[in-house]
Amino acid sequence: MPRLLRYTLLCVLIAIGLIALMIYSLTWRPEAKEALPVSCNAQAPTLVPGQALKVMTWNVQYLAGKRYVFWNDLANGTDEKPTPEDMAFSLDEVARVIRDEQPDVVLLQELDDGAKASDYQHQFKLLQDRVTDLYPCSAQAFDWKADFVPEPRIFGSVGRQLATLSRYRIEQAERLQLPVAAANFISRQFKPKNAVLVTHLPLGNGGQMAVFNTHLDRATTPFDETLQRQVTAIAKVLDKYESRGTPWLIGGDFNLLPLGQHRRLLPEQSTPYSADSALHVLWDKYPMIPTNNEASGIDRAQWLTHYPNDPGLNGPDRTVDYLFYSPRIKRVEAKVKQDDTLRISDHLPVIARFLLPAAP
Repeated sequence: MPRLLRYTLLCVLIAIGLIALMIYSLTWRPEAKEALPVSCNAQAPTLVPGQALKVMTWNVQYLAGKRYVFWNDLANGTDEKPTPEDMAFSLDEVARVIRDEQPDVVLLQELDDGAKASDYQHQFKLLQDRVTDLYPCSAQAFDWKADFVPEPRIFGSVGRQLATLSRYRIEQAERLQLPVAAANFISRQFKPKNAVLVTHLPLGNGGQMAVFNTHLDRATTPFDETLQRQVTAIAKVLDKYESRGTPWLIGGDFNLLPLGQHRRLLPEQSTPYSADSALHVLWDKYPMIPTNNEASGIDRAQWLTHYPNDPGLNGPDRTVDYLFYSPRIKRVEAKVKQDDTLRISDHLPVIARFLLPAAP
């Protein structure tokens, strides 16, 4: 082999190695299952079998508010980041809503930590400081993290978390990795890594209740199987807990429509979704809030949870946020809080009260 060619190949191999090392150092590779630290005051009370439990799930959209059309909202979106003033307003408003409702457990999605677009704020800590008197226990898990993303509209760090606040004692927490979207090896390292945050709350009779918090991948095309794979993975986890007799509930942003809503959306709004929602894997077996009848019935407007950043819309137009729960738990009441939350996030909080199963 000519000397020049050998030197050229050596330089290419060195360049490839340096690029691989750089990608490795800038990105995050979580384990399939990972134990997480729990923050919990020793004086936190323990759940009692048969008691009522109020739960809220809410995607707070990294406190960006509703004055923007971001580059990843629409093809013609131009905004790249919210102002510090808007994030401060949304932070105060999220804290206000939580204080007004005072749920026992709060499941939050899309809180930034160390992201360039949100001025490197640790948003969960900022919020926790405002409600620490109500929630002595918490856990958090990343579902997107990288020191640098080369996407021109990001071109910096990302950090996005799931966070769970609890009035009651949390015994342990873990992060479960969900299937990721198909992509080439390099781009996959910089993409979100959707997950489930699991918290185990002890019961006074020696048992446990499992609370799951999740945010699934964003729908981009009805032919993408990522959401189907993620829902199937969640169903397997829930089936395991149900078979053990452990009461559980899960809440979050599932990015999927209920039965009957696909045909009600305008073509440009329904394009990313499949008419056959992957959520049927869950609703076929477990109770859902809102139910399909609620989300697509005569009062469906009351159950819409998503208000996309789209100038063509003047209010929420679809349901993508839900609570599912074990049949061992009884639903008492539920609602989507719409009246004073439309300007805080592009999602609205889903709130429900349950009765836990009594001790055997």
